[in-house]
Amino acid sequence: MAKNFKDLSEKEILALAITLEEEDGRIYGEFAQGLLEDYPATARMLAEMQTEESGHRASLIELYRARFGEHIPLIRRHDVKGFVSRPAVWLVRPIGPKAVRSAIEAMEGETSRFYQLAMARTTDASTRKLLGDLAEAEAKHTASAGTIEKEHLTAQVREGEDVAQRRVFVLQFVQPGLAGLMDGSVSTLAPVFAAAFATKSSWDAFLVGLAASIGAGISMAFAEALSDDGALTGRGNPMVRGLVTGVMTTAGGIGHTLPYLISDFNTATEIAVGVVAVELAAISWIRHHYMETPLVRAALQVVLGGVLVFLTGILIGKS
Repeated sequence: MAKNFKDLSEKEILALAITLEEEDGRIYGEFAQGLLEDYPATARMLAEMQTEESGHRASLIELYRARFGEHIPLIRRHDVKGFVSRPAVWLVRPIGPKAVRSAIEAMEGETSRFYQLAMARTTDASTRKLLGDLAEAEAKHTASAGTIEKEHLTAQVREGEDVAQRRVFVLQFVQPGLAGLMDGSVSTLAPVFAAAFATKSSWDAFLVGLAASIGAGISMAFAEALSDDGALTGRGNPMVRGLVTGVMTTAGGIGHTLPYLISDFNTATEIAVGVVAVELAAISWIRHHYMETPLVRAALQVVLGGVLVFLTGILIGKS
């Protein structure tokens, strides 16, 4: 059963402080390990913070032994009411520096407040002095967490980390999303326009487009999620990639399907053709901007393929 902070003895307060410092130090170590490959400068800074937390813990243990002996009771944060539960963001892979900095601010802020409250509940002079020093140190960490880039990273390192972060974003979101958008936009052109010109019915074309879009989204989601687990490729969580791909595939097909909610067939078709042109242009730009494909080549690849599928659908629908 959790205990109220006000009911803790000085002995228990020191034991809890030791546990907190050990926990924070290990968390910084996990952060450093998670960022080492893509963000080495930030990882080094976190390793320094881990070392500092170890020094805090050593000082607390020395004081505890001097006052209460060798046995240190195990008191954890969840054993005391009032502590904020920390989400285990250090278990997420990959993790970015922004998430780490946000976690640091929360951790150090809470620990600093703990030391201030603990100091108010302690009568021993040496204990009060140490707790006050630790509160000041944690407060400095809190203040510096928001300015880590300025204090610890050079412009060249920041640029390198931005490039790495962009690469991760492209691998985990842009690539699967773009693949889904291309597949949804292009693969559904033939069935939608074939049904439209075969039936001359907006509603029939809409139903075919809706079924094709959702079906393609489900298929692409499973294909992407099962393609690899992301451990070696760095492409992230397969379930997230599958979801992104599936949603974007469905969105790509729905775009030129929605105009067929308009009852007038000719008007619906004209708008649908315009939507197709916008979709193909947008895909070309995304390939150029994020995948660094030359704009002319991206346009030729996407637009040419889309036009051929579009014409195939019309020819089959009119036959």
